[in-house]
Amino acid sequence: MIIAFFRTVILYTLLIIGIRLMGKRQVGELEPTELVLALIIADLASVPMQNFGTPLFNGIIPIVTLLALTTAMSVLTMKSIRLRALLCSKPAMIVEHGKLCQDAMRRTRLTIDELLEELRMQNVTDISTVEYAVLETNGRISVLLYPEHQSVTAGQMQVSTQPLWYPLVVVSDGRLMRENLTRLGFTEDWVRAQLLQRGIQKVEDVFILLADRTEKIYFLGKEAAG
Repeated sequence: MIIAFFRTVILYTLLIIGIRLMGKRQVGELEPTELVLALIIADLASVPMQNFGTPLFNGIIPIVTLLALTTAMSVLTMKSIRLRALLCSKPAMIVEHGKLCQDAMRRTRLTIDELLEELRMQNVTDISTVEYAVLETNGRISVLLYPEHQSVTAGQMQVSTQPLWYPLVVVSDGRLMRENLTRLGFTEDWVRAQLLQRGIQKVEDVFILLADRTEKIYFLGKEAAG
């Protein structure tokens, strides 16, 4: 039982390291080589994790080898445009000046239903309003509308705006996030004052407190255990 526990922990840690090496991507955003790597690593890890008769190194060595190869390929693709195009393909123009590029759709095996679905997900229902639509290497479609169909920005309307400040977590589940507090330029006395205004005496009684530099606050106290 103990052996199974430690084998699982070691393989799990190795898998986490491998996923971190691939960067913060969702499954739908993985390049083909990254998706294949993830599937193979998962399969390699499952064998020594379930079969105790298989030496642990029989699973670790192939995983480490694949991770090393992936890292090497990442470096090579950064330096070689041809290799990058070979492994990751190239973006394909699907819509140009409001017209479908049928050759590109056939080459990428993209159906009209799939294209319309992607456009609807970006609030586009009329293909004639699309100046360009590009099928990216991760399978997503980037859409650029004609200027007259794009949303008007504050700059285009010459409307003055205030800078937006990104809210940070100051208190999370009763724990004070001092690093974020420093980034906002606030002190712990400021936090205590905010809590007292809301009838809270202790940080431990706060579930979440978000704040930005303009002191705009989102606050939620902990609910009593039922």
